[in-house]
Amino acid sequence: MRVATAPSFPRKLGQCVGLLLLLLLVGCSSHDEAPSVAAGDEHIACAVGGSVKLAEVCSVERSEKDGQLTLVVHHPDGAFRRFSVMTDGTGLAVADGAEPARTTLADGKLDVSVAADRYLFPVTAKVHDAR
Repeated sequence: MRVATAPSFPRKLGQCVGLLLLLLLVGCSSHDEAPSVAAGDEHIACAVGGSVKLAEVCSVERSEKDGQLTLVVHHPDGAFRRFSVMTDGTGLAVADGAEPARTTLADGKLDVSVAADRYLFPVTAKVHDAR
């Protein structure tokens, strides 16, 4: 006759630790990945986070206060950058940060670079009356 014995304590502990690690991995793995496109209704082409390829993955949020239009560009990884829209026709200026924006108008788009990030904004040209 065979007598059943209870598993030893070290074996049970090893099983519990293994199960706990598996649950932690499953619970964390799906939340660490950044979305491929920033949430929002209006998107622009950008190259951020070390990317050199422009893609329409950044979203733009517009707000106006005391006649000053501000654009907040949201990156897919959750980072963002704020720009003030200049009323003198010079384009955009960084609203928060020490790095200035470098802007170029090309092919009907405003190409804005700040540090390693680059954005392409649509442009509405104003016609000046020469009278």
